[in-house]
Amino acid sequence: MASAALLAGLAAAAATPTIVNDVRLWSGPEGTRLVLDLSAPAKYEVFAVENPDRIVIDLENAELASSGVLPVGQGPVKSVRSGPQADHGLRVVLDLDRARDMRSFTVGPEGSAGHRLVVELPPSAAPSAGTVLASASSGQATAAPEAASPVKRLLAASVNGRDLVIAVDAGHGGQDPGALGRGGTREKDVTLAIARRLAAAIDAEPGMRAVLIRDGDYFITLGGRTRKARQLGADMFVSVHADSVLKRDVSGSSVYVLSLRGASDEAARWLAASENAADLKGGVSLDDKDDLLASVLLDVTQKESVSSSVEAADSVLATLRRIGTVHRPRVQHAGFVVLKSPDIPSMLVETAFISNAADERRLRDAGHQQRLAEAIRDGVKNYFYDRPPPGTKVAALAAARRGGGSSAAQTLAER
Repeated sequence: MASAALLAGLAAAAATPTIVNDVRLWSGPEGTRLVLDLSAPAKYEVFAVENPDRIVIDLENAELASSGVLPVGQGPVKSVRSGPQADHGLRVVLDLDRARDMRSFTVGPEGSAGHRLVVELPPSAAPSAGTVLASASSGQATAAPEAASPVKRLLAASVNGRDLVIAVDAGHGGQDPGALGRGGTREKDVTLAIARRLAAAIDAEPGMRAVLIRDGDYFITLGGRTRKARQLGADMFVSVHADSVLKRDVSGSSVYVLSLRGASDEAARWLAASENAADLKGGVSLDDKDDLLASVLLDVTQKESVSSSVEAADSVLATLRRIGTVHRPRVQHAGFVVLKSPDIPSMLVETAFISNAADERRLRDAGHQQRLAEAIRDGVKNYFYDRPPPGTKVAALAAARRGGGSSAAQTLAER
């Protein structure tokens, strides 16, 4: 009787269908990714079909959750549809713009994420740099701040040396919305708005040029963000965030750099763990032997990078004090994956706490976004003028400010 009961229990368990709790799709410079959130592991098959071009995902003994809503198409995926199959199966179909390569894999439970089936398509063309800023408060477009004047551009061109490149990283994006304010404000929206304003403010500075790591609502892995900064020749990496904590009375700005020996306090450790979980939301396992993460060795090069990061972060923290409350009086140290570039000074700026009602209102305000952007820009600028890299235009401008250098540089330095 015991054996019969055990067999019956196993049969019932086997008959329990796997529930597809959610289907998520996003497309960006790193490619297009579809993630199916599963209640349990499921046998599956993924294959391509031509005329018309599409990708078919068949799952055995599975069904879409009653609350499940399929995403709209984006990137190379024109539409997503599903339907039941024989023997209690489920089919999900991606209608494509053309035949494409693809790969599929599963990711097991990790952190707050459960079982996932991931289908990836190769990268499409990256979105072009925008000239319009999204206003988080109204959803309306706001004109980008005016770039450097023609006179400044002409004078900057006459100063010998290269431009400093500042990588501006808007935290989160795509299927990873980041923190959510009580008023419904999403972190990924305000960070993108502030990052765009920061990039425009940097571009207005002679001898400085910004590159946006994310210039749209799409997902980029943490390692992919620093890889892009390196590919673009960045002299500094600034990641913009607006995080959340349990205590809703906590407010103000903070600046973080990488810790070589652990988090500076438990709050910093918790915050780093929260940010590092972003890859899990995107269907990426942090156990993957990512070439960048595997290369992050805490050697002399990285120690020098962290030392420069601390000095730059101190400068940014000082300028942030001019426009509002600073949550932490000193630069904080934590193990943010996105800061682990061994050769680029990097910082993470928590512009405010979106979990605080007053901070959330300020983050939605276009004027405050601009003030934050200009404060961060000023901090970065002050750092580089105090420690100008040799061979850069800023080095010539800094020399002119101290009383030497060319007349063109002197004119620029005085403006």
